[in-house]
Amino acid sequence: MSKSTKSKNSKPVKKSVKAAPAKKSAVASKQIKTEGHTHLKPGMKAPAFKGVDQHGKALRLADFKGKKLALYFYPRDMTPTCTVQACNLRDDFSLLRKKGIAVLGVSIDDAKRHQSFIEKHQLPFSLLADPDAVVLQQYGVWGEKMFMGKKIIGTHRTTFLIDEQGLIAHILHKPNSKDHAKEIIAAWEAIK
Repeated sequence: MSKSTKSKNSKPVKKSVKAAPAKKSAVASKQIKTEGHTHLKPGMKAPAFKGVDQHGKALRLADFKGKKLALYFYPRDMTPTCTVQACNLRDDFSLLRKKGIAVLGVSIDDAKRHQSFIEKHQLPFSLLADPDAVVLQQYGVWGEKMFMGKKIIGTHRTTFLIDEQGLIAHILHKPNSKDHAKEIIAAWEAIK
């Protein structure tokens, strides 16, 4: 029988799951440096994915072809930092749309929990359910990290900016949850 690792903000995961290795910090602290945890780089084709949104409706990367996409990965619905991040994107959503940027969030939560999160915080964008961490692993954002001084297996908070042709234009590692929309806009403007 496989052993599993579990914490408040992570899902039980069998140790056999191949996780991207996290870089270790030189100093033991509450957080671990995560820059570079993903194998993906700007200029690469974004991995195609297929999943379901909060309504159980099929959603694919191909649905965003011809649009700029901010694909953001976050640990869990209803948690404090994830809520701040989602609400920041909500509050600046009209500005993001004006700049031609679509937003899609991804976490290990199921469609039902996503729907509750969206309703509670009136989020105007879709959330992709990835309970088996398939998309998270494709993007290299699922793996070992530090949380409250303990090593866990979970999601590295990361945002991929994907251009109209489906290429990764930029990667925001450890985004500032309180100011994430402005980070996204500034990154797109710097790419021009």
